[in-house]
Amino acid sequence: MDIVASLVDQLEWHWDNQLRPRLEGLTDEEYLWEPVPGCWSLRPKGESVAPVQAGEGDIVIEFAFPEPDPAPVTTIAWRLGHVVVGCFGARTHSHFGGPPADYMTWPWAASADEALVQLDAAHGAWVRGVGGLDVEALARPVGEAEGPWAERPMIDLVLHVHREVVHHGAEMSLLRDLYARLG
Repeated sequence: MDIVASLVDQLEWHWDNQLRPRLEGLTDEEYLWEPVPGCWSLRPKGESVAPVQAGEGDIVIEFAFPEPDPAPVTTIAWRLGHVVVGCFGARTHSHFGGPPADYMTWPWAASADEALVQLDAAHGAWVRGVGGLDVEALARPVGEAEGPWAERPMIDLVLHVHREVVHHGAEMSLLRDLYARLG
């Protein structure tokens, strides 16, 4: 059994057959659509009222720490940004030598096309990184960069990232379905 190939296939099957095809043709209107008042999104700097507004450049992502309960609904833009930076980018940087990626300094995408370019690049870097692991690397603790995950084996982090991508991908797909009917 080739566990690394299985891990890559887990994400790639979802990516090729569900998530990425569902994002084809994403418009800027869908990207930024707010289905309810008070959504967290990506906004021009100075227009947000969220407790935390992070990013380098003219666009910021909104969030709060700790997150309120219930958390605000988030836009496709917010979810794409979270997948690009929080799921793929920061982890690729920490574990596979990718470029720095964090919420506070990321150049958030102002358009759907720009976000999809960022998503494809982040996804590709993550898959190359995971594909380069071996069984011993999967068994090692992920380390300090992952805070509460520090003592967990790398395989647990890989599975977690893949769950997050599937989860947020499904949410983005639902938002597109709602936009087509309500937007």
